[in-house]
Amino acid sequence: MFLTTLLNQASPNQLDTLFTPAWNLEIIGTYAQTELGHGTHIRGLETTATYDPSTQEFVLNSPTVTSIKWWPGGLGKTSNHAIVLAQLYTHGKCHGLHAFIVPIRCMKTHQPLPGVVVGDIGPKFGFDEVDNGFLKLDNIRIPRENMLMKYSKVQPDGTYVKPPSDKLTYGTMVFIRSMIVGESAIALSKSCTIAIRYSAVRHQSELRAGEPEPQILDYQAQQYKLFPLLATAYAFTFVGQYMKNTYNRITGDINQGDFSQLPELHALAAGLKAFTTSTVNAGIEVCRMACGGHGYSRSSGLPDIYVTFTATCTYEGENTVMMLQTARYLVKSYRQARDGKQLSGIVSYLNESRQHIQPQPTGSRPTVININDLQSLVEAYKLRAANLVETAAKSLQTELQRSKSQEDAWNNSSLELLRASDAHCHFVVVKLFAAMLSEISNTAVYSILSTLALLYTLHGVANNSGDFLQAGLMTVPQLAQINQRIKALMAEIRPNAVALVDAFDYRDEMLNSVLGRYDGNVYESMFEWAKRSPLNRTEVHESYYKYMKPLQSKL
Repeated sequence: MFLTTLLNQASPNQLDTLFTPAWNLEIIGTYAQTELGHGTHIRGLETTATYDPSTQEFVLNSPTVTSIKWWPGGLGKTSNHAIVLAQLYTHGKCHGLHAFIVPIRCMKTHQPLPGVVVGDIGPKFGFDEVDNGFLKLDNIRIPRENMLMKYSKVQPDGTYVKPPSDKLTYGTMVFIRSMIVGESAIALSKSCTIAIRYSAVRHQSELRAGEPEPQILDYQAQQYKLFPLLATAYAFTFVGQYMKNTYNRITGDINQGDFSQLPELHALAAGLKAFTTSTVNAGIEVCRMACGGHGYSRSSGLPDIYVTFTATCTYEGENTVMMLQTARYLVKSYRQARDGKQLSGIVSYLNESRQHIQPQPTGSRPTVININDLQSLVEAYKLRAANLVETAAKSLQTELQRSKSQEDAWNNSSLELLRASDAHCHFVVVKLFAAMLSEISNTAVYSILSTLALLYTLHGVANNSGDFLQAGLMTVPQLAQINQRIKALMAEIRPNAVALVDAFDYRDEMLNSVLGRYDGNVYESMFEWAKRSPLNRTEVHESYYKYMKPLQSKL
């Protein structure tokens, strides 16, 4: 995040001065944004940077306990510089959040500089190897040139020059959210690899009396746990690639002075970050439980994947707030379409005439009738999203007509807004998965990925059947057919399941799992792993002599 922020927000002169030392780890930097009292709502950050024109310096200060920077990785003991997000004041006026390069430790002794209180925040749920830290600034002075000035500037006399877009300050977060989508795919694909490989090794119970115990992957219930997640891992992999390419494309446009697509990128990155991380966070736990008791052992690798990944649901934007940010963009886009503006980009589906996105009367013919046609189902997801966006917009309007403030109306419509965002993100994933298939020329690969795409899509319909029924996109008999079709698709995937996780190409060292070993030698490896436990370094532990032996001597 430190290097990314320099690249995106530093002026050419600042890059010449700072980037090479940072790249060579002479300057070791971190990104200090979150505070004790404010995280996702970054406009509420309290750290101040007040410009003093008499010395051409900024004075950075943490005025309250809640303004102490909290959570930046590498801050506690490692970093000697920080990019600090602070409220900029010039000539007595606040100009909002801006980024400043702040030295925090002596480059020779690594001791904290005068006025800097810095340290580690203590043990966490995971990430034990990362020194997440706190930072309190007591009127620290830095040169005017230490404000990152690629877009916004403060001139020597204190005159403020505003940026082309206020969202540019949040560019680093948009970048990280875009990358988190790809990280979600990695975490889920690793978990699926472990659980599916182990399910092919583990034999349990009897399907038929007197016959050998089958692989647990042959049980339909096990397939229903894992195969939709496998399909999801592939879907998120393609979405992650799309987000990376989209970010790079729009960033290129921004560097050419075109900021038109920045709001859409911001909304898409926020929504997909929340949608993918919430799904994967729950999916990792399903994979762990699908491995039975051995999944609870740290040797399975799944506990470490979970404790590392679960933080993504709250860092770089808490997921509920992220979904509401996307909802704000969707409602704005809906109103523009309603007023006759032609939308472009990922929300262009809201251009459709409104009668196509109205809930259908009971008993009317459903819009979608072919549950085996992926493009037909993509259309259903699109109409579901459009319907829920309109429902959210109408809820807002109704609340406003009750003489409530805009803020109260928004709060009282938040459930509808969250559903709209979720449906929108779900549509985007389904649409991108289907679009990716058109790029595949190998018929065998196309066949199996089409099966995965159809499973992902139908599983989503089954889990959100109320939305599709209410919008007149499905009938009750079709939902029964979908359940049967899901079973048939899982049977098709079963012979290829292990090959499909092998295709992710994770080496054993990357999985760090005895259950997910490529060679399948699960039990021998688990026994060896257990023997290496520190408690087994001696046959009799010191606690025996300290506690148990004295107790037994009294008997």
